[in-house]
Amino acid sequence: MRTVRINKYIAFSGVTSRRKADQLILDGKVAVNGAVMKEPGYDVKPDDEVLCEGRKISPEASKTYILLNKPVGYVTTTSDDKNRPTVLDLIQDEDRRIFPVGRLDYNTSGLLILTNDGDVANKLMHPSKELDKTYRAVVSGILTRGKIARLEKGLDIGGFRTSPAKVEIRKHNRNSTVVDITIHEGKNHQVRRMFKAVGAPVQELERIKIGNLVIGRLAVGGYRKLGPAEVEYLKSI
Repeated sequence: MRTVRINKYIAFSGVTSRRKADQLILDGKVAVNGAVMKEPGYDVKPDDEVLCEGRKISPEASKTYILLNKPVGYVTTTSDDKNRPTVLDLIQDEDRRIFPVGRLDYNTSGLLILTNDGDVANKLMHPSKELDKTYRAVVSGILTRGKIARLEKGLDIGGFRTSPAKVEIRKHNRNSTVVDITIHEGKNHQVRRMFKAVGAPVQELERIKIGNLVIGRLAVGGYRKLGPAEVEYLKSI
């Protein structure tokens, strides 16, 4: 192995993305050869021993990519200080260390990618990629043309103005609307905040698509390995 920047080394080891690896370093949770490392620019040498949160790590020889249909009631972290179930509890037959890419709220279900490929994770989460994400929501009331126009134009959700969204009505019920909305940002609770801003609070929310990857008919709580073409797509983003 040639020398490699430490955040990249951590990502290649399947711990987390490069961006989150930088924070682990700054928090003093990474040690090199027995000493706490706080230099994000350090280059790991072939004979260095690297520990992350007390565990020795090394780059994974092979990568794995999983598409999960996350149920409501699971957190998208590798551990939880409130002892809530995490998405990793749903993965039963994977020995490699993997982590979720990005987040889905505790009360939101749907498509989530898990991997040990830090490079791919970094690409998927980087704002510059403007990767489309489509959500299917059940919102209160009838979503009028005026409300749709506001969502499609972009609106202020409290200190942040959203980019134009794509909105498609799926069904009007008596007291609710089923609607698909596509955005490329990832602000905290963004979709819920957008619908709340137009007076249509979210009752249910599911992510059904990320880029070209779709959840299809995968059962809630189910998961599958991505196929070669899907993996190549992720790497090409």
